Amino acid sequence: MLCTMSVMHHSRILSTSLVRMAALLLLALLCGVAQARHGSRNTSAGVPGQFDYYLLTLSWSPSYCLVHPGDRYQCQGRGFGFVLHGLWPQFDAGGYPQACGAGIELDRAAEAVGRTLYPSPTLMRHEWQRHGTCSGLAPVEYFRTADRALAVLHIPPVFDAPRADQQMPPGAILAAFRAANPQLPDRAMTLACSRGELAEIRVCLTRDLQPRSCGRGVHDSCPSVPVAVRSAR
Repeated sequence: MLCTMSVMHHSRILSTSLVRMAALLLLALLCGVAQARHGSRNTSAGVPGQFDYYLLTLSWSPSYCLVHPGDRYQCQGRGFGFVLHGLWPQFDAGGYPQACGAGIELDRAAEAVGRTLYPSPTLMRHEWQRHGTCSGLAPVEYFRTADRALAVLHIPPVFDAPRADQQMPPGAILAAFRAANPQLPDRAMTLACSRGELAEIRVCLTRDLQPRSCGRGVHDSCPSVPVAVRSAR
């Protein structure tokens, strides 16, 4: 009887050990799958200077101001068309790093440059903290890089602060930009829309600011039907 109880006891211990080992093996397998799925973007996320290319993003200010009319810097009688939203480090595999250096503040020289580029100081500081800190550049150099990136893209005349609302198919918007920027390769530019209105254009650039095709995850978000292009106010 005593021998039988001992065998049963050891059998329970063995079963528990096997369950634990199986659980550990399953956990290791899941971690491996997660690493393979995310690749380098998981290990590089949040590290200044570790990214593959830039995404230059320009907002169509009239659409923004319909939702944020109280933004006195950008919206109250400014008459802006396209304005700089940001220059965002990106990963080829998809995704992007963000907030890579929360303790790095803008100095006076950087703010002087940034204020000439962004429509509001609030946006300028937000863009530095969320995206600029991941560039690996000092604040003033990051803003100068954004300035050089802006010079890469020519805005078609049809978007030069129009005074009347328009309805344009997304394909026509892209065609206008391609005509004004024949240097853009295929899949180098995308559109973003919100509530049936043009919200942003986004252009992919190499780290030395040459136009290039976009990586994974950067794609159009506009419907196939014409979208509203609000007049500049």
